[in-house]
Amino acid sequence: MDAFRKQASKLREQVAKQQQAVIKQFSASGYESSEVMVIDEIEMQTHHQLEKLYRSTRTGRDFQKEIIKAAEAFTAVGYKHIEAGTKLSEDCSKYGVENANDQILAKAASIYGDARIHVEKEQEDLNRLLFNQVLEPLRAMIGGSPLEDARHLAQRYSKMRQDAEAQAAEVSRRQARVRESPIPDNVAKLHAAESRMHELKANMAVLGKEAAAALAAVESQQQRLTFQRLVAMVEGERVYHERVATILGNIEAEIVSEKQRKEAAPPVTPLNHSSEKTKYFLAEVTHPFDATSEKELSLAVGDYVVVRKVSPSGWSEGECKGRAGWFPTSYVEKRQRIPTNYTAAEVY
Repeated sequence: MDAFRKQASKLREQVAKQQQAVIKQFSASGYESSEVMVIDEIEMQTHHQLEKLYRSTRTGRDFQKEIIKAAEAFTAVGYKHIEAGTKLSEDCSKYGVENANDQILAKAASIYGDARIHVEKEQEDLNRLLFNQVLEPLRAMIGGSPLEDARHLAQRYSKMRQDAEAQAAEVSRRQARVRESPIPDNVAKLHAAESRMHELKANMAVLGKEAAAALAAVESQQQRLTFQRLVAMVEGERVYHERVATILGNIEAEIVSEKQRKEAAPPVTPLNHSSEKTKYFLAEVTHPFDATSEKELSLAVGDYVVVRKVSPSGWSEGECKGRAGWFPTSYVEKRQRIPTNYTAAEVY
């Protein structure tokens, strides 16, 4: 019977050692996930809390890394955008200078080339924002000591928990030995094992609270910082696109306005002051017109203009109050013909 008991005790020890070997083999480098209840329900709750916090902070760290990758990609594309835009700006300005005779296209190229510089400035500001307000803060937190220290505490707790599992198995073996053979030596070894178990339990309670508090603080800071950096990135992109849209809108409006001004400008021909016979007529001003150049004629409603020439471009040449120049044909209405032997002094 004694031989049978000794064989059974040895078998239990072998099984316990194999269990511990399996636990160590499959324990990850991070926090161990285990459902074995080492001590009591409170310890199990602490274990589950640490497991959840460890997983949450790891997920938060991985998400921060994804944001960093995106911000780095945006920045790299931004630098290429600046390089290409600067080259285009230089080419447009050069074309505008070298092809001044091609009035409409050359002017448009010059306008775009000059304004393009402001677009690249906005891209530089966005790149600077991504670096200072997104990349640097997230990198600092990922590599910072609070996260690493908190995770290290959780890993220490996991290792202590494994030791407690092994110690619990040791107490169980010693108790079996005492039941089989309650000799003083076996009793003393049982008391030593139980004392070690109580010590581990006390240390686990302290370390578990410390690790949980540290991980919870890191999780809160992680979520708060990530949210702030995400908002900063969104805000930076929004401002960038709004400002660039405004710049491009102004460029387009200026180019179109310049084209319309060139096309609608009065014909470049000298005013006819010769004695050549021309069919003159008298017209009344129905819409005011302010001259923008020396070759244009300012008009006020109610004035009378001696019209000398009507151009297909929509402009007319005439005289009013002793001054001559061009004005929009649609701004006057014909009133009467003037004889061909007209002189300006006869009208006024």
